[in-house]
Amino acid sequence: MPRPTPEDWATLLANFEAPIAAFDCGQYCAPHNNGEPVCCSTQHAIPVVFVEEWQHLKAQSDLWHLFKPRNAHERQMKDELTSASRLVECKGFRCCERENRSLACRAFPFFPYVTRKGDFIGLAYYWYFEDRCWVISNLRIVTREYVEQFVATYEELFRRMPAEQAHFREYSATMRRLFSRWGRAIPLLHRAGGFYLISPRTGRLRRTSPDRFPQHGPYKSEQVV
Repeated sequence: MPRPTPEDWATLLANFEAPIAAFDCGQYCAPHNNGEPVCCSTQHAIPVVFVEEWQHLKAQSDLWHLFKPRNAHERQMKDELTSASRLVECKGFRCCERENRSLACRAFPFFPYVTRKGDFIGLAYYWYFEDRCWVISNLRIVTREYVEQFVATYEELFRRMPAEQAHFREYSATMRRLFSRWGRAIPLLHRAGGFYLISPRTGRLRRTSPDRFPQHGPYKSEQVV
């Protein structure tokens, strides 16, 4: 199966337009980030795109440009990328063109959680944003439409690029190791609906209420809208 072409990326992204919530969640994290949503700031998250995705995005708009590393850590990030990927940066949230967002933008703060057996069962989050991303502390606001489009998009991506599923299988394993060390269960938005906790040691799923998920950072005392 060939990699997705720039034209394929146009379809993939067009089919993943659902907002993560019924409102602008950036209004809740921006006050803690100098007025800028965390997911829109390369001070926190630098989008990685596939070469073909980049070709599609730059043909659509001048919103994006290649990211220029500012320090040793960012230079290392760039050096560690394969030739199939690029670090990119947009003009900022005030210039956002939602139809021209990258997959990284649309998926943030989630990644596809893959079990030890290789099954893609739902959405887990990038845990190192727990202290900054308001959504992570308020998972109940994530819409069902968003979850469905997330799953469909990554299913197609995995079909075309099996190495990506293998990558997220390894990434999920890293999460299990860390959460096991911390004595914490892993929150999961299941692809079939519902909220679950995963035992990082056994992989056992336990359905729960999103009200039981922990809150983090400055959001511990804030109310869910």
